[in-house]
Amino acid sequence: MGGDFKSWIAEEIDDEGAKSGSEGNSDMDVVEVDEENSKSQHEERTVPFSFDNIAMAGQSYEQRKTGTESAAEASKELKRKKRMKLVVYAAAFAIFQTIVILVFSLTVMRIKNPKFRLTSVTVEDLTAAPTPVSFNMKLSAQVAVKNTNFGHFKFDNTTIWFDYGGVGVGEAFVARGRSKARSTKKMNVTVELNSNNIPNNSSLESDIKAGFVALICHSKLSGKVQLMKLIKKKKSAELSCAMLLNMETRVVQDINCQ
Repeated sequence: MGGDFKSWIAEEIDDEGAKSGSEGNSDMDVVEVDEENSKSQHEERTVPFSFDNIAMAGQSYEQRKTGTESAAEASKELKRKKRMKLVVYAAAFAIFQTIVILVFSLTVMRIKNPKFRLTSVTVEDLTAAPTPVSFNMKLSAQVAVKNTNFGHFKFDNTTIWFDYGGVGVGEAFVARGRSKARSTKKMNVTVELNSNNIPNNSSLESDIKAGFVALICHSKLSGKVQLMKLIKKKKSAELSCAMLLNMETRVVQDINCQ
């Protein structure tokens, strides 16, 4: 019986050891699992902060740097375009002013000689005799001073001479006056012509018999063109006209002025 008790005691001790061993192993397993879980969680928490976040931060810095450089380049390009526009505007304005000055110089500032013309002649009285050959006539003529300048033309007194065959047969007086800028001034004059100075050997007799007498008139009109009350320049206009007097109809025809 003593041997059976010892055997029972030994079995009990073995069972308790086995239980304790199994419990110890299970506790160790739990501790190891907890440690592994904590390690994995720690790795999950620390790994992104140590690599991915740094990479993302670097990428964000590069993007910000690239954006700043792009903005600076865009600002430089905008300033360059503004400078180019200013240069273009300045060049266009300079060209425009040059054209204006050139046109002004070639038109307004270019002073030309006025024109002096005989526009019409009317016979008021006429007498002619074949023997001795002679004539007396009174003419009413209209003369015009055409001023194409941008300033007025102030002219002095002048005289219009009428000739037949190179011999003077009469003259008309033209009083001084003024022709406005880019306008024509018309004046009426009266002249009396006679054949007293014509020699006997001239062709006047044959002309009277034919019914036509050719006359020539000439004159010179002198004065000054004034621009903007600052510029005064001496100018003159010459008159040279030929005409044909019809003795039968008493009409002056074919007036031709140069």
